[in-house]
Amino acid sequence: MSTTLTAHHVPAPDTALAVRRRQRRRELFTAWVMLAPSLLFLAGFTYWPIARSMVYGFFDVQLGSAEIFFVGWENYQRLWNDPLFWKSLSNTVVYMVVTVPASIGLALLLAVALDRKLSGTALYRATFFYPVMVPSVAAGMVWVFLYAPGYGPINGLMEWLGLPKLEWLYDSRWALPAIIFMSIWKYAGYFMLILLAALQMVPRDLYEAARLDGVSGWRQLLHITIPLISPTLYFVVIIGVLHSYQIFDYVFVMTLGGPADATNVLTFFIYQNAFQFRDIGTASAIANILLLVVGALIAAVALTLGRRVHYMGR
Repeated sequence: MSTTLTAHHVPAPDTALAVRRRQRRRELFTAWVMLAPSLLFLAGFTYWPIARSMVYGFFDVQLGSAEIFFVGWENYQRLWNDPLFWKSLSNTVVYMVVTVPASIGLALLLAVALDRKLSGTALYRATFFYPVMVPSVAAGMVWVFLYAPGYGPINGLMEWLGLPKLEWLYDSRWALPAIIFMSIWKYAGYFMLILLAALQMVPRDLYEAARLDGVSGWRQLLHITIPLISPTLYFVVIIGVLHSYQIFDYVFVMTLGGPADATNVLTFFIYQNAFQFRDIGTASAIANILLLVVGALIAAVALTLGRRVHYMGR
């Protein structure tokens, strides 16, 4: 009786390499098919408008007119000599400098408090996060009522406390701070939720060891909590800076850039030039400047805070 042994067929190295290449091409094709809708959306509504704005910044383009004229740097020279442009830029910078640290600082304090396993934590989380879920226009209208000089609850509280009433949105000294306060209320809960998720990843034994060594809660925050959640803090700062330069809806709903342009920011100034003055060329130049300013700020944050980020395991 004879036994025949059949060896398994082993593909040649060239054949195996060809199979891997075909599989890689198939996976790449599938990935492109899945990404195509999002890429088309980004190209049509993000990258193409940015490219067109960069070009239109050097042209005289009027809304509704098919004629365009090359003017070179004239739009930028006009903005350089325009006090309203510098006013809107300074308002935007003030808004960013105050809103980003204040909202992130408040969010960190709230996240640390909620991370202590207090009773009713779920209710507190929902309460602090609720402003984020309110649509921006609706939130603006609510705060217009709260700030109302005659019947607004805020002025009513100030009168009850014996403080003078203020015309919040009608006084050039208080209009921008009023919008800043509302923005902090609106977005602190969003940052809080992100930071709370990061806090729950910090090993608890580090806090136990610190307590046994007599380290106070404040020093634990500075030397344990903040270093270990620094990647998340870095992310939150980037998001906060980007958001601060996109403010438009609150200004449009609450003040329309007034009084006396006290709340006019770059995004609203772009809207004014494009749709009120019908000057697309100047609006595009402002948008290009805004893009450069935001890019420079993000680079500055990356070169400063980015180098101080501590990643666990490194």
